[in-house]
Amino acid sequence: MGEETPLLNRPTSSESKISNSRLYLAVFAAVLGNFSFGYSLVYSSPVLPKLKSPDADPRLRMDTEQAAWFGSIYTLGAAAGGLGAMLLNDLIGRKLSIMMSAVPSTIGYMLMGGAFHLWMLHTGRFLTGVAGGMTAASIPVYISEISHKAVRGALGSCPQITAVFGALALYAMGLVIPWRWLAVAGEVPALLMVVLLAFMPRSPRRLLVLGQEQKAEGVIRWLRGKHYDTQSELSAIKHSINTQGKVTWSELATPNYYRPIFISVMMRFLQQMTGITPILVYLEPIFSKSKVPLEAKYDAAIVGAVRLFSVAVAACLMDKAGRKALLYTSSMLMFLSALTLTMNSHTTPCPPGPAPPNVTVGLDYTLAASHQSAASLIPLISTMVFIFGYAMGWGPITWLLMSEVLPLVARGVASGLCVTVSWLTAFMLTHAFAHLEDKYGLYVPYLIFTVVCVLCLLFNAVCIPETRGRSLEEIENYFRTGRTFTINRSQSTTQSS
Repeated sequence: MGEETPLLNRPTSSESKISNSRLYLAVFAAVLGNFSFGYSLVYSSPVLPKLKSPDADPRLRMDTEQAAWFGSIYTLGAAAGGLGAMLLNDLIGRKLSIMMSAVPSTIGYMLMGGAFHLWMLHTGRFLTGVAGGMTAASIPVYISEISHKAVRGALGSCPQITAVFGALALYAMGLVIPWRWLAVAGEVPALLMVVLLAFMPRSPRRLLVLGQEQKAEGVIRWLRGKHYDTQSELSAIKHSINTQGKVTWSELATPNYYRPIFISVMMRFLQQMTGITPILVYLEPIFSKSKVPLEAKYDAAIVGAVRLFSVAVAACLMDKAGRKALLYTSSMLMFLSALTLTMNSHTTPCPPGPAPPNVTVGLDYTLAASHQSAASLIPLISTMVFIFGYAMGWGPITWLLMSEVLPLVARGVASGLCVTVSWLTAFMLTHAFAHLEDKYGLYVPYLIFTVVCVLCLLFNAVCIPETRGRSLEEIENYFRTGRTFTINRSQSTTQSS
């Protein structure tokens, strides 16, 4: 019985003896880095209104260009950190790479918390971006390598959820805490992550690559429990390492390599072009410009809570509704909300003149004022719908599909390319957003985001395959043949032979 190939959805006898408590502890320690990433990404949202106001310290007061750099330089740091993590992951391992991210994070927050000149704010923002890029590139790899297949999907969604928690914590704390103390508070999760990770194991895959088989077996036993049979998992990891070769340039020209790489890179590009990063980075200034009745900081906190709820919904629906269905829904919700925001920002109501003595006209004016008050909620509601749509589709599924479709032998190079394209696109768009908003208002940026959402719909319809319920072998066969998924293992074996 133990040597038979189990059905896809049927747990093996070793899986039934797994204890996950230590695995969950290791994942919690790691995803504190994602919490810090979500926190630092949106740090500029409550800070920029303070630093652009006439009451700001003259040494720190920002104009449009300086505010654009403060908001966007984070993504430039994240691109550098992501590429650096690709090298560090192979040089010192996943766990130490995550712990190393606390160095630029702590220094960056110290610079911003004690800033008395603009260069300190921009340098600190860049360094926290470096830390964010390192954690975003390293933590998912660490989690996937310490998790077993029964819970890998659920634990794989933890980085996204904790990043959203971090952003919500920043928005909530920004309601009551001055911006300098927000920087001080940002150091806490990174330092706590280092302390906890110091007691967590290294990746068993990393240990096997270094030839430390006994340590790798001990790590698997620590993570799975003393009754777990480690040999089958060890053999599977060793087989994966031994069969992983290096891809050549001529092989990259074949469809089973260039098609999944193209899909992954384009999804990361379109994901950023929807405008999610500038919206999150400039959320409070956007609401201030939109003339929403509530204070901008409360609007930002509400949107953060909606984002958390939508990520939880996506995690529940991921394996039930399918990837393409969620991407269609996500694209449509973002398109409708972006179109509404475009129309709302383009419609400028005429300022009311002096109240006339005519009673009928006065009544019309009162009705128009109440209508205008109700319409002023449209930006808040539309932004909530936009965030909800993004977080249930194009946010998490882009990362998931990248891990599913990229061929293993090209994953390192392709992941680095995806990270670079993603963050450079985010930098370009976030920097340009501040200037476009200052020159043309919110109408032009929202119009661009609306067009991109249409492109997302078309790209999903034409290029993205449905991978729900498919094994990695079946997905590889789809790109190899260009048309066929193998439905079960017997068919997969027949076609591959």
